[in-house]
Amino acid sequence: MKFLTRQEEMVLLAVWKLQSDAYGVTIAKKLTEMTGEKWLLNTVYLPLDRLEKKRYLKSSLSDPSAKRGGRRKRLYKLTSAGIKALIETKKVQESIWQKISISYLESDL
Repeated sequence: MKFLTRQEEMVLLAVWKLQSDAYGVTIAKKLTEMTGEKWLLNTVYLPLDRLEKKRYLKSSLSDPSAKRGGRRKRLYKLTSAGIKALIETKKVQESIWQKISISYLESDL
């Protein structure tokens, strides 16, 4: 199995949470909300492109919108391979973290 980077994992999770409203701006906002750190569009589009090349995401163009001056949005959706990659990532993380208590780690601070 090829592992997801942490950034790829977060982007896939943001797309999944946004469902049919997953496009660059909303993904960046969701990631900022999820992490508490500001995500700029350029930090979102790189992993989106990588994930689409890996076939973990697919994209399509929305209908033109008058609100957007007739422009279209590139909407993203998880593929079954993307869902499987997230499931495997979660399983690996749970296995790694098994029997490690956060309070135990904090006691070493």
